[in-house]
Amino acid sequence: MTPTIPQDEQSRLWNGSAGEAWSALQSPLDTLFRGIEHHLAQAVAQGADLQILDVGCGTGATALAAAARLAGHGHCLGVDLSAAMIERARQRAAQTRLPVSFQVVDAQQLPGRARAFHRIQSRFGVMFFEDPVAGFGSLRAMVRDGGELHVVTWRGRAENPFMTLANRVAAPLVPTLPTARPDAPGQFALADVTRIRAVLAASGWQDRVLEPLDLPCAMPLSALEPYVTRMGPLGQVWDSLDVRLQQRLRTELLDAFQDFVVGDRVCFVAACWDIRARR
Repeated sequence: MTPTIPQDEQSRLWNGSAGEAWSALQSPLDTLFRGIEHHLAQAVAQGADLQILDVGCGTGATALAAAARLAGHGHCLGVDLSAAMIERARQRAAQTRLPVSFQVVDAQQLPGRARAFHRIQSRFGVMFFEDPVAGFGSLRAMVRDGGELHVVTWRGRAENPFMTLANRVAAPLVPTLPTARPDAPGQFALADVTRIRAVLAASGWQDRVLEPLDLPCAMPLSALEPYVTRMGPLGQVWDSLDVRLQQRLRTELLDAFQDFVVGDRVCFVAACWDIRARR
């Protein structure tokens, strides 16, 4: 059955270049963010009998990791707007016997799931709500009394130079490079701690705890070129650029990222917020 996908801006993005890039780079990206995957999974008690919702699950790493810690009656549902990423997640799940399933759907519009979950988790999947208060309110409606929200988001651009370097290199050469206002849906939409606290309070979450989370990240050096040319705003316009400009950018980008190269790996520290709350 072909899923019905809401045709809004985020759906178009994640069913276009962004979703294709994340799917194609699934293995190095999982390696890159394994520390965050482990951090979320460790919060699930081994053998727990829980119903878990993984928001913006992408190609499935965090949902699979959570499901691996569940007892026989527990289950983890991963949801994402990207049909390509969900297809990859389903392929991975089919190779396991884990209690996990995946659905192409906007987490804010998940039908029939009122108070269905004990835990909602997300690795970088909750920064894309057009209306964050409404989005987090929708998530709260799906959690049972006493249930937990546990999400990881990025802190600010200044604290994450690796994540902003490609844009800084490309911006003078690519006038069509997409830009967004600071509070628009996107990677750094929830970077400001005051905004996060206000959103959680306004959407009704209790026992709110926000803590800085700094985790080392690494991926093979061989993944650097596809990463810098296919991910983020530059990846959205890369195929439209003149071949000579692509060549120039490729050289300048790889030179700029040398500060993050250690031997045969690319290494940096992800500056994140670890966000927890309860219904």
